[in-house]
Parts: sequence; structure tokens; C-alpha cells
Amino acid sequence: MDRFMEMFLGDEGFGPAFARKDVPPATVEKFRGKLPDQLLDYWREYGWCGYAQGLFWTVDPDEWEQELESWIGDTPFMERDSYYVIARSAFGELVLWGTNTGQSLKVVSPHGWIIPAFDEEKFKRRGPDKALQFFFGSTSRSTYDLDDGDGRPLFERALAKLGPLDHETMYGFVPALGLGGEPSLDHLQKLDAHVHLDIISQVTELQVFADVAQAAKG
Repeated sequence: MDRFMEMFLGDEGFGPAFARKDVPPATVEKFRGKLPDQLLDYWREYGWCGYAQGLFWTVDPDEWEQELESWIGDTPFMERDSYYVIARSAFGELVLWGTNTGQSLKVVSPHGWIIPAFDEEKFKRRGPDKALQFFFGSTSRSTYDLDDGDGRPLFERALAKLGPLDHETMYGFVPALGLGGEPSLDHLQKLDAHVHLDIISQVTELQVFADVAQAAKG
């Protein structure tokens, strides 16, 4: 285990990994040169699996191509880089990795937010493997939790009320926020992740945020 994954699993509280799905060797080779070798090493060691009791999931990018197209297919970002969904949260947040820009986009689907973070200079300086390690080593549970209307995190309460998730399910608001639903525990249900994300992509207005990486530079 490298120190970045050790930080992710231990210091940041994402361990232990569970619900492992082995990654076929052919799939590892398919994504070589498109995704960092370090991520492919993580796939071999841990498979695609859940972390933090299901708050965060690593995924097969092939299974999430439709979601990628649904959420950013009509945006200029698709022309800027080749993107792959490498992870998702319990609430359907999608973590996107660009071959030439790294973890430069994420989609917070319940709200319809697209959050860019482009820093090509830093990505080139670090290289894809180190950038991937920094992504895992510096992430936090609060990043992927979702707050209710009173600013209270929802995940642990949803887990207790609705039960654990698996590779195919997520917690989603019914009705969707884009249809006037409320961000509350009472309106959360355990749903088929692919079906729900497809539905809310059709009823949620996209909001592209200012680039957080550029803003950090001042």
C-alpha cells in the first residue's frame, strides 16, 4: 500500500474497502494510456469497490459512459479533454478524470452543478500518477457527503434509515431537486443509480461553476 492510499483509507476514514469486484486484465489494458497507471494498480489491488461504508465508490468507466454523456455531452468540456468516470458518491456525484487534465471536473448531480478545476501546469508537473495519488490522499469524507436544507450531513442518517448501498444503487431525492423536491432525509430513497441519474439529467438545469483551481491562484 502506498502512503497516499494509506492516508485515504486510514487518516481520511475511507477504509476498509468492501464489495470488491475484480477488474478483468483486459479492462486494465484497455485503459492504459488513458487513465493513470497508478489507478490501474489500485484497480488490481482493490478492484472496483465501495469505501467509507458506501459513501464513495470506484467504478468501471465503461459502465458510466451514458452518465458521462448525459451530464457533460453538450458542454465544451468534452472538446477540451477525453473524460472518464472513475468514481461516484452515494448521492450520485461523479468524479471525472481527463487524460490530459486529471481530476479537473466533477458533477454534483442532485443540484446539477458542474465544478471545473483545471490546472494543466500543475498536472504536467506532477504527472498523472502523482496527481492521482494526491487526489486520493487529499480527499475527505465531507467532500462527498450531501447536506440537507439545514446544513446537516445526510449520509450516515441515510445509511441508518435506508440500508447500505451496492454497486448499482444510490440515495436520491424523490421528487428530484430539479422538480422542486426538498433536500431532506424524508425525501431520500435508495434507487437504481443509472436510472435515477438518467432521469435527473433530463430535469435538472446545469450550472457551471467558476473554475476553483484558477480562483485559488487569485
